[in-house]
Amino acid sequence: MRLRRYSITIMLTLIVISLFSCKEDDDEEIIDGCCLGQILPSITNRDFKMGFTTWPYNAQLGGQDTTYAFLKANGDIYAEHIDDRIPWSAWINNTALPQDFINNIQGRKQRKINGNDLLVSVSLLNNLRTDLAEDYNGDTLAYDSLNQSNIISAYYKHIDYIVTELQPDHLVIAMEVNELLKNAPSKWDGYKKLMDSVRTQLKAKYPNLPMSESITLHNLAYNASAIEQQEVVSYINSTQDFASISFHPHIGGLGATNPEQIDNGFVFLNSNIQLPIAFVETSALAEDLIVPNLNVNIPSDQGFQLEYLKTLLLQADVNDYEFIIWWCHRDYDALWQTFPPSVKDLGQLWRDTGLLDEDGNERISFDVWSEILSR
Repeated sequence: MRLRRYSITIMLTLIVISLFSCKEDDDEEIIDGCCLGQILPSITNRDFKMGFTTWPYNAQLGGQDTTYAFLKANGDIYAEHIDDRIPWSAWINNTALPQDFINNIQGRKQRKINGNDLLVSVSLLNNLRTDLAEDYNGDTLAYDSLNQSNIISAYYKHIDYIVTELQPDHLVIAMEVNELLKNAPSKWDGYKKLMDSVRTQLKAKYPNLPMSESITLHNLAYNASAIEQQEVVSYINSTQDFASISFHPHIGGLGATNPEQIDNGFVFLNSNIQLPIAFVETSALAEDLIVPNLNVNIPSDQGFQLEYLKTLLLQADVNDYEFIIWWCHRDYDALWQTFPPSVKDLGQLWRDTGLLDEDGNERISFDVWSEILSR
């Protein structure tokens, strides 16, 4: 499988270069003219699933309902991301769970999409991926080691509750875990021991549920040392049921000025991972990203988003990926306006990555998505 992926990736390099060479000044002509009399004609019988996360575009209940309806109509898999707080105190002390947590999980359960596969991704780590996620009172759990018994027990209970309620078809038991190695390397060994214990218990109870811990390709392939890469690849290949990939090219500094570098990430992935591959979250900018407080200025446009999506779909077809999950189906400008100042800059990073713009208008990438989904 590894040699096949590597040789295929070399072939795809030439195809990807030709795809990017088709970009014209008028984005609409990319669909109508250059290279696309038929969209990605090599994909004749799609074997991978396609879907979105349930991230809404506004804070209103109507926005949630519209989001779930869109996901049902425009995919055959979808993802619930539970990347927030963890009720550590309640799990450790066997006290009542916070009502906000219960409402969160029950709301997702009530909106479950029948007929579509469900991926559930749960984060052990905080948003900066430097430590454990905060408790519902805002505190960070005090500990001597990540693999101490009360953390193992609490996190197992946390995942078990979510799985029992949501009944997923695929499970990510910790999100973007290589970021912990990068940001807090002294905690990595404790993390691995913690997850080994939790994973063993979960596999005993749910032997037929595919499980994984996701990694960020935008940092691992582009911004990690060779030692970090070797450690993460070895860990993933030896412990997971499938490799779950988070890839947001702009987080790695990739945009319309250097689109050819996208292929480097796929070369790295396909030549190093020996497991089935799933893109559990991905996106690409359709507009310029300018965040002065974060010193971020990445040019982008609909053309870049389109070419990334085409490349991703082609890679998924040729390399037999399990599924791909696009992060947000629609730009969430309205939701972003409600963010507190402390997270507004961070929240802007993915705001303009929808296949629909903030007004619900379809971008040209949506035509490609719809066409491949129909095959």
